[in-house]
Amino acid sequence: MVHLRKSKSNNLLSDTQDVLLAHIQQGNHLTVALSGGVDSVVLLHSLVALSKSMQFTLSAVHVNHGISNNAKLWSQFCCNLCHAYDIPIYVAYLQIRKDPGLSLEAVAREQRYRVFDRMQADYVVLAQHLDDQAETLLLQLFRGAGIKGLSAMPVVRKQTSDNAPQILRPMLEISRSRIETYAKQHRLNWIIDESNDSLAFNRNYLRHEILPLLKKRYPNYPKTLLRTSRHLSEASSLLDELAEIDRAQCLASDRLQVDHLRKLSSARAKNLLRYVLSQQNINTPSTAKLDDILHQLLSARTDNQLHISFGSAEIRCYKGAVYILSGKLQHRAFQHHVWRGEQSMLLPSFSGSIHFTQVKGQGIDPQKLMNQLITIRARSGGEHLMPAHNRPRRSLKNLLQEASVPPWKRYSIPLLFCGEKLVWVPGIGIDYEFQVKSDGIGVLPIWDTE
Repeated sequence: MVHLRKSKSNNLLSDTQDVLLAHIQQGNHLTVALSGGVDSVVLLHSLVALSKSMQFTLSAVHVNHGISNNAKLWSQFCCNLCHAYDIPIYVAYLQIRKDPGLSLEAVAREQRYRVFDRMQADYVVLAQHLDDQAETLLLQLFRGAGIKGLSAMPVVRKQTSDNAPQILRPMLEISRSRIETYAKQHRLNWIIDESNDSLAFNRNYLRHEILPLLKKRYPNYPKTLLRTSRHLSEASSLLDELAEIDRAQCLASDRLQVDHLRKLSSARAKNLLRYVLSQQNINTPSTAKLDDILHQLLSARTDNQLHISFGSAEIRCYKGAVYILSGKLQHRAFQHHVWRGEQSMLLPSFSGSIHFTQVKGQGIDPQKLMNQLITIRARSGGEHLMPAHNRPRRSLKNLLQEASVPPWKRYSIPLLFCGEKLVWVPGIGIDYEFQVKSDGIGVLPIWDTE
């Protein structure tokens, strides 16, 4: 372990080390998000100084957004800097396209984090600091954000994907002035983004016009606002705990039930919806839209097939159950697949795969498939199936209705045919004509969705 005295020149290094000791382990791989600005340059310098003694692997990632005319020069600067430190760097080149209703900053940030998600590392380390915390809180406040939006940025945050590295911010309690002092003391070079002086951006307007006035009256405002953000983070955690309790009471067959939602107060119902959406990594709609969604859900009848779209997501209701879909359903062209006895078949157009296993007394009689064309395709309408000898042959439509399969899913289920005869339907069963006898070895298909 490294012991650093809290001198004027190295207290930033010591504070950074304290955060690292609390969160990382020897042998971890840390990737610095390097923009080339003073904050990330100082972060890189401090991590290079600590990497050998703390025994972690270090690399860098630079995201070239392609917005500035100087973007190529910044990428070259970052590559040269990493070469001087003898650490590898990955440069991601993006083409940012502004979506309607979103700021350029928001789009760039989303694309940047997608790059971070793909890094092969234990942590992606960001240079966000104490002043960033204060600015973010005030910007969110002016946008009318809720408690979660006003919460402090965490030191460590898990990404949406299980395979993605965690986000680590070791300088969150270090001020911008300390970072700049460190850079000057160590004679570091960095680039200056010309857009940082443009008052057209809300953050810059706040930084250059508003916060200097606040500092005159409230010199310690960054630490005060950090404390406020942490209080709000605690409140947000409590609301999540309440939502988890409410979700457990509102679930049936792993779906929220409209009848149970009606028993909650409006505030708790909206809190539950926000929580469920966040758990599926869906951006929470505006306050007005969330109010409208809740009103439509609570007003829906059991036989009403409600369909609400917002952003890239949608909410549907079927038989009183709420289905939250992270992407809007697309009318896809489902391919016909020929099964030639493979143990497993990947079906991209159906978003899943079928695994064929051999089981005694269960499944399809392989003898009845001999010398026949076996295909897997989507429903076209008019199909019939007889799942058991003591049950009549019935339309697939009625069988899917009885199984409570939502209408929008019925045409995206892979069906197995022998010639033109329907043999197997996932979740429904195998036609009696093709079922193996109790003493025979059958082929049992298992449908696995992504």
